[in-house]
Amino acid sequence: MSLLELENVTLKFGGVTAVNNLSMSVEEGEVFALVGPNGAGKSTVFNMISRFYRPFRGSIRFDGKDLLKQKPNQVSSQGIARTFQNIELFERATVLQNLLVGRHRHRKTMLLEEMLFIGRARAQERENRLAVEEVIDFLDLQAYRDQHIAGLPYGVRKVVELARALATKPRLLLLDEPASGLSVEETQDMRWWIEDIRRQMGITVLMVEHDMGLVGKVCDRVLALADGAELAQGTPAQVQAHPAVIEAYLGTSAISKTANAQGERV
Repeated sequence: MSLLELENVTLKFGGVTAVNNLSMSVEEGEVFALVGPNGAGKSTVFNMISRFYRPFRGSIRFDGKDLLKQKPNQVSSQGIARTFQNIELFERATVLQNLLVGRHRHRKTMLLEEMLFIGRARAQERENRLAVEEVIDFLDLQAYRDQHIAGLPYGVRKVVELARALATKPRLLLLDEPASGLSVEETQDMRWWIEDIRRQMGITVLMVEHDMGLVGKVCDRVLALADGAELAQGTPAQVQAHPAVIEAYLGTSAISKTANAQGERV
């Protein structure tokens, strides 16, 4: 059984079909990417998994459970965390405070205990602090721990958002364009972190990404979308060489050039 399964999922906005009869599965322990041109439906798939949108038809299962029966605020408790294409952090709070927000799903105390800071509240605070410090060390954020988000460079903010997602201790991590806006060096760091997240933390990763260089280096499998429908699925190399994918990205002339070049090599 796959960790995440989408079967014949369709989502419409009025007369526009954003996702069309899409089926896919993500195996536990793999890094899987959704790629495609702008407007292909990639982030819409994330929003359905996160329960921001409900599909018109089809099913979404996580660890064998019907995810569509969950409310949006219950998705995190199932073991799913995500980052956003546009960074969503509390700018007037510190890095440490933003990461502690990610621990909310592990809350076990009553409101009165937290107000008086008694009983389980003290033990929970220690547990949350330890978990957050582990993530800070993992992503080398020690120098920024007590700095406010508003004063941090864009690249550091991207890492902080990743850190907040990891603080929830998810089984499935959704990364929405993790390399967007990053420098070459920062993108390389993101590559190492994604690999370590899978290898050291045992977290399954589903990502949306336009940087095919990054996709080719970290992903086991890739699903290419266009107009909400599947174009191709396979290894990064297989998907990049698929004629339908080349046409969607570069146009029909690129297919002819690719075919001619392959013929010449033969």
